[in-house]
Parts: sequence; C-alpha cells; structure tokens
Amino acid sequence: MKRCKIVSLPTRSTAIEFFSGIGLARAGMKKAGIDVIWANDIDEAKCALYSAQWGVSDLTCKNVFDVDPDTVPTADIAWASSPCTDLSLAGKRDGLVNGSESSAFFGFVSVIDGMGDRKPQALVLENVCGLASSHDGADFRMVVEAFNRLGYSVDALELNARRWVPQSRPRMFVVGLLNPIDGGELDSSLRPDKMSWIHSDESLNTHVTPLPNPPRLRVSGFTKMADELPNDDSRWWNEDRTLKFIESLSEVQRQRFEKLVEGRTVVARTAYRRTRNGNPVWELRDDDIAGCLRTARGGSSKQAVAFLGNGAARVRWMTGSEYAKLQGAGDFKLEGFRESQIQYAFGDAVAVPAVSWLMKNAVLPAIDAQPQKAVFCEAV
Repeated sequence: MKRCKIVSLPTRSTAIEFFSGIGLARAGMKKAGIDVIWANDIDEAKCALYSAQWGVSDLTCKNVFDVDPDTVPTADIAWASSPCTDLSLAGKRDGLVNGSESSAFFGFVSVIDGMGDRKPQALVLENVCGLASSHDGADFRMVVEAFNRLGYSVDALELNARRWVPQSRPRMFVVGLLNPIDGGELDSSLRPDKMSWIHSDESLNTHVTPLPNPPRLRVSGFTKMADELPNDDSRWWNEDRTLKFIESLSEVQRQRFEKLVEGRTVVARTAYRRTRNGNPVWELRDDDIAGCLRTARGGSSKQAVAFLGNGAARVRWMTGSEYAKLQGAGDFKLEGFRESQIQYAFGDAVAVPAVSWLMKNAVLPAIDAQPQKAVFCEAV
C-alpha cells in the first residue's frame, strides 16, 4: 500500500533577453535564480560569443524589428540592453527617435506589444545614464510613456558597477512592473534628480520600489585583478612607445606617475587617451579602479594599463581577460576569439553583479511565479 501527497516545488522565474550581446545580463539573472529561455541580438560577432557560452538553441540572431512576437516564448521577465550609441554623452546624441541604433528600443516595445496577453510581468531596460538627459529628458519620458501604454508602472534606478567590481560604470535601469510593490524612499544615491522627477509627474504611472542599501562604492581592487603577464610577453609596449606615453603626460599627471614609480609596491593604474588643446595625451587614473569600459572600436576608447613601482614602469593595452573580469564575468569562455572581438563585446555590455542585485531586489519580489506541483508516494 502506498501513501501519496502533492507538494509544491520552488519555481525559477524565466526571462527573454533582447539586445543580448554576449549574455552578461543572462549571467546576472542566472545568479539571481532566473532562467533565460530566449535571446535576440543583431550583431553576428556578439552572437558567436553568446553561442560559445550559452549554446544556440535559444538565440535568434536578427534585427529586433524582424522578430515575430508569436515566436517569442512566454516568460516572467523581458530584459533589454538597447543600443546606447545615440544617447551616450560621448556620442552625437541623436536620441531615441532619430538615432540610427538607439531607435531599436521601439522594436523591443513592438514585440512586447505584439505578445498581447502573454506579455511578461516585468520589463527591464538597461542603458547609459545619458538616457535621462537626452533631449532634455524627452527621451526618458518617451520610455516611461511607452512602458505605461503597455500597462507597466515604472521605477528608474542608477547603479554603478563599482559597487561590486573595480570599474567605474554607472548605468540606468528602467523597471516596468504589472504588479508593482510601492512604498520605497527616493534615495538620491539610487534615484538622482535626473531620474526621480518621474515620480512627481502625475501624468505618468510610477512606483518607488523598497530597496536595501547596495554595497558601497569600491575604492580599490584593480591591481589585484589585473593579469600578470610574463616579462617577455609581446603585449608589453617597447621602450619607445612607453617613452611617448610618459612624454604625453601633463605636469600633474607626470608627478602622479613618478610618485607611483618610486613606490615600493607595484600597482596597476589604467589610462585613457584624450585630446587636449588639439593634442592627444594620456591621462592616468589616481585610484585603483578602472575607468568605464567602452566599445573598443577606436584607439581613444581603449584603456592602457601601467604597472608602476620599484623604480620601473611597464605599459600595455588592457587585455580581453581583464575586460571580462571587470564585468564580473571572469569565467566566460574566451578561447578562439581575438582580443579585439572580446574587448568590443565586453565593452558594450552590462556588469553581471549589478544585474543580479537589481533582479533580486527590484524585480523578483513583484513576480508571481506559480510553484510546480509534484506527487510523492511512499510505502506504508
């Protein structure tokens, strides 16, 4: 004789991922207990890196405007790291409507709209903080209104990856929920004025998510994380190139450089190439934190790494491995890809731990995931 009973099993929430890049949002959601069941991107190079990490069974590599909503599976969450090219302070700021790349946001909205009653319980848009000020806030309003038309209440946060990894990388996250949890505080550290104004606009449907304090901003960690290359590695710059690097430093930068060289401990410092008064110069960070990773399409967007101390200075470009570690993805599979491919893909991505924190605290509490039922029997 058997005695049986029905028990509820915990269920992992599911997500669909737009503008997936190489899947760092997926990695962050996985750490938060969320399974990505479908992904989309248009960039073949990023799709190749995504496939190497996650496989190709759930990846649709095509223009978002060509995605048929009927082919997109039902899920609890939709994530979108839409192109930031036309919103970034470093670009021409053509905006959402006129921008040739950032206008892809409307393709995402169209797919969600086309899903009808199957639309996810939550939408998350990740982008540069420049979205908040683009066209004097008009583009940000456009995003909120688009989410509202789809039936979602909106909250907006700013999170810096520096809270988890030694990289200064502030990013904006717009969270839309069908069943929001309200009652949080408008903490300026997470919701600066350029974002929090939406909560005082009665024409918009918004909520303020109750959130715990995130980790404090890190002040060190890059030296420990930096790759240790052999002295004979070809990636080290030769003497002439290193000398040109030093000669381009301003007086203030030179003093910083020399002080670190004279130190008894070798430290790693990142540097960007800037144009000052029409001349290309190098500027060295004064802390043990990397600057914000960028899409490495040109020399000015790449960071150099200077190892200084014990009377010596060695300089090289930042490696693809360091790009991955600075995004919280040091375990990603990079074999078989060129350094330029890795730098391009990781420089245009979101930090893994920022995604995990956001999902655990601002999204999952409002998701009504239905537990699975199972029957267990035992002999009596």
